[in-house]
Amino acid sequence: MNQERLKGTSIQLLLKKEGSHDVKGTSPQNVTVVLPAFNEEVSIGSIVLLTKHYCDSVIVVDDGSSDRTAAIARNAGAHVVVHEANKGKGAALKTGFKAAADLGADIIVTMDSDGQHNPADIPRLIAPIIDGYAEMVNGSRYLSHNDKNTPVYRRVGQTILDTATNMNSGLKITDSQSGFRAFAASTKDIFRFNAQGMAIESEMLADAGRFGLKIKEVEIGVRYDVDCSTISPVKHGLGVLVMVLKDVEFKRPLYFFTAPGIVLDAGGLIMGVMFLHNFTLGTGLYFGPTVLMVLLIIVGTFMTLTGILLHSVSAVARKTDVV
Repeated sequence: MNQERLKGTSIQLLLKKEGSHDVKGTSPQNVTVVLPAFNEEVSIGSIVLLTKHYCDSVIVVDDGSSDRTAAIARNAGAHVVVHEANKGKGAALKTGFKAAADLGADIIVTMDSDGQHNPADIPRLIAPIIDGYAEMVNGSRYLSHNDKNTPVYRRVGQTILDTATNMNSGLKITDSQSGFRAFAASTKDIFRFNAQGMAIESEMLADAGRFGLKIKEVEIGVRYDVDCSTISPVKHGLGVLVMVLKDVEFKRPLYFFTAPGIVLDAGGLIMGVMFLHNFTLGTGLYFGPTVLMVLLIIVGTFMTLTGILLHSVSAVARKTDVV
């Protein structure tokens, strides 16, 4: 019997057994998992072996590793694509999505390759796409606010990043930095994959929001005792925040420039009214506050007009993209 048909059928049965949703339709969905990896020889073999139980194919994108990541992943049964030099997670995901499409994927799942994510959550993650309720599913550690394992400093930083990402994307996501996600393969071309670092998670949400994808969240677990990241949480958080703010600067300039500009203008005008009132009463004008008033009005007006101009440019760019 055809092995691919057997494997696809086994996934359907697994979903029925482990998932909370009934699988709709008679044709099996091809589920491909993409694992971006950089120097993950310690964990990659076991992750591939475990993941293979819940999907049709596993793709490991070795992003310029200097260890045996590629060889171990290949021996474990993964399709391996190698970047000769480290290009960042965004580029690795772009390569992985293309490879998944070439393998005929209907659903693409992304996971971290360090063991933080549990492959057994895959059926729950892909169920909304199979049921037709979503085009993208975000695995969230905080959906029911019950996560007890997240360190406090991580949760504070996460809240800041969630707020900035949601403002930029127009979404309401509880875990913007989750790398455990599922996508309908038809969405693969909407993502820019420009972010070189971990900011790719926020960038993909911004793209999903821009194109109006149907997005659901499902609860997942995560392990922090296997976190092998060499990037400090502070550096990671600042990098993501800077990327989001740069994205907001062009995509939502009315928030980034015009709104603060109006506030500055209002402050300058209020000071001007107060100065005029005092002047009519015979009180002299002080040099420092007067200069501050003028600066507020000039800077506020400049920011307001800049935001409006960038908003117009952004609207034209979006129309061009559609055409």
